[in-house]
Amino acid sequence: MKGWVWLALLLGSLLGTAWARRSQDLHCGACRALVDELEWEIAQVDPKKTIQMGSFRINPDGSQSVVEVPYARSEAHLTELLEEVCDRMKEYGEQIDPSTHRKNYVRVVGRSGESSELDLQGIRIDSDISGTLKFACESIVEEYEDELIEFFSREADNVKDKLCSKRTDLCDHALHISHDEL
Repeated sequence: MKGWVWLALLLGSLLGTAWARRSQDLHCGACRALVDELEWEIAQVDPKKTIQMGSFRINPDGSQSVVEVPYARSEAHLTELLEEVCDRMKEYGEQIDPSTHRKNYVRVVGRSGESSELDLQGIRIDSDISGTLKFACESIVEEYEDELIEFFSREADNVKDKLCSKRTDLCDHALHISHDEL
């Protein structure tokens, strides 16, 4: 009887570890895809486009405290992007890294809307994957909206690493390295 209890505990521990790793792979992949999508969207905006920020009240001297800031990285634009970005997770598939056996999420539809330009060998594409990835993305946006706006409001290098690994701990270092080597 004792042997069965130990076996059940061992199996439960192994299954729990595997589930936790799958969950981390999913959330890390969603964070990395989210960063890719936001960076691409920001890059599509005309750098000359600006938006007025500040108070629209008239000061006693008749002036206004309004400044023009680049639209691409404005809070208004970033908030708008965050409302829509997770819908693009349907354009991602799942790929198992052969050396680490960890899941990576890769874009399976080109920016032009065609999949023919991408190598889809070894990538699993189905609605369960995209639905789960979208849900993970929405959870990240909800939980880390302030951090996302803070990071993307100014240009920075290595946003994926800084945001997904260091700031949120959604990715571990080993997963970060294996994903970037793809």
